[in-house]
Amino acid sequence: MEIINQKTMRVDNTTLAIAHLTQLLDYITGFGGLIVPLIIWATSKESIDKMDEHGRAIINFQLSMLLYIILSIPAILLLGLGILTLIGIGIIGFIFPIISAIRASKGESPYYPLSIKFI
Repeated sequence: MEIINQKTMRVDNTTLAIAHLTQLLDYITGFGGLIVPLIIWATSKESIDKMDEHGRAIINFQLSMLLYIILSIPAILLLGLGILTLIGIGIIGFIFPIISAIRASKGESPYYPLSIKFI
């Protein structure tokens, strides 16, 4: 008889919510909004149920926001449109991690608008 090694994944909505909220470190320290969720996702994606889905959504959102910031810097020269874009990115980057953390604490899937699927 062959024994198959099955890993049981635990349900931990609190860790999922914390992973979403760590994106707000950018507003507190100026960095860490991409690094800390990446570390949490990489270390616990095989042990926490739905962490892979949430981690991918977080990383895709952070990379998308970084791309939009880089693209809006040259647009500052075009009648200030880049400044409006940066303000919009700042608002979206602050509100949607909180909304996704609330959704994660309820056991729902994350939702990030304007997110490009890199991974």
